[in-house]
Amino acid sequence: MNTDDRDRINARNHRFHLWRRFCAGVKAMKHKSPKSIFLLLAVAALLIVWRYRTIVFSYSGLQTDEYFAALFPLADLCCQMSLVLISVVVLPFIVIAIGTPWGSWKIRDNLLRGGLYNHAGEAPILLSVDKPTNNGKRKKGSNSRMTVYEFDAVGIPLTVLSEKRDVIETALGIIIDQIKYGNGRKTILVSGVPAECDLPSVLPWNENYLSHEDFVLVLGESLSGPVTVNLANIPHILLGGSTGSGKSVLLKLLLKQCLRKDAEVYIADFKKGVDYPPVWHQKCRMCFTEADLLRVLEELVEELERRASCLVQAGCANLSEYNEKTGNNLHRHILACDEVAELLDKNGRSKEEKELLAKISSLLATLARQGRAFGIHLLLATQRPDSMVIPGQIKNNLDFRACGRADNVLSQIVLDNTSAADQIPKDARGRFITGDGTVFQAYIFDERKL
Repeated sequence: MNTDDRDRINARNHRFHLWRRFCAGVKAMKHKSPKSIFLLLAVAALLIVWRYRTIVFSYSGLQTDEYFAALFPLADLCCQMSLVLISVVVLPFIVIAIGTPWGSWKIRDNLLRGGLYNHAGEAPILLSVDKPTNNGKRKKGSNSRMTVYEFDAVGIPLTVLSEKRDVIETALGIIIDQIKYGNGRKTILVSGVPAECDLPSVLPWNENYLSHEDFVLVLGESLSGPVTVNLANIPHILLGGSTGSGKSVLLKLLLKQCLRKDAEVYIADFKKGVDYPPVWHQKCRMCFTEADLLRVLEELVEELERRASCLVQAGCANLSEYNEKTGNNLHRHILACDEVAELLDKNGRSKEEKELLAKISSLLATLARQGRAFGIHLLLATQRPDSMVIPGQIKNNLDFRACGRADNVLSQIVLDNTSAADQIPKDARGRFITGDGTVFQAYIFDERKL
């Protein structure tokens, strides 16, 4: 792009945004924006000057002087024209100023310094700022801590803006919770909180956090509020993270809530249950070997087929509808495995072991494909960065994914992007990011009070 094209684009874009901010200023005045006082003061000043201009001339001595008295009508006409010109030129710019967010030019300069601009040299333009009110109340559905910045991205794709997340955070002085399209993908919405309001490193679980909705599980808290997943809609979960990232604790938190909701819980733990205190063994069915797991999976597939027949006979599409229509109380079944990649890895296995793992993988795939409607769910966790271990027919059905501290390879495997490696601090524990980019701190609980 040559200099002439760049200047032409910048000039046209500048005129467009002047008009846009004028319209925003008019809208702000309709909503009684505090900045409207400047326009009222300017109008009042013009009206006062217009009303008392002849008195000013009288006190100046123009009318008493014979020479200037003859020129008084001309001077008065010039004064009137000047006031009209000021009204036509100055007042619209005051309206534009009202429609311009505070600090927008400084933010634009900071974005330019950070290297966030298009091929024409334009940085994203701040259109509006939706801040919490002084009493913390906002419109229904919004978060009282969150500030939402609306930008014209000037042709910069959302993917590029996400990659420049740190530049935007520095320019705005915030910690970003989410970057997404707004207004029919014509603008970009950046949600965040002040930099001093980051998530705590530890969040204790409280029994009051347990959701009473069927079958909603609470994972933790993000900058915008609690993070939940509804297994009735998103039936299977994949958790990832390196050693010490806290994924096992998060998995146990989900299983604890499943038990509280009267679900039947099965746990595949090939460390002979050392990671699960005795209270877990009392309330869950533990699988310590591949053979144990195979039997459980066969039972679950049989239960799936039995429930399928029941739902067809009752004319119901899913378990919740069936329980409500028939008055039965078929419990949901939850199968959890803390290291599924290690379980399914066939490297170094004998022929018999490979055949056993093939059966396990096939049954897991069946549950992953069909389990949602019949209330049978998979909660799988992995830390091994091996994309060949978890078959696509299983992984593709694990719709809800969260990853803790990880390198680029593991983040790519779990989330299909490197956001976990980019946004989760290397020393963080219990900090996760979901597939849609929501960062949250997982709750931690006392396992002795299961």
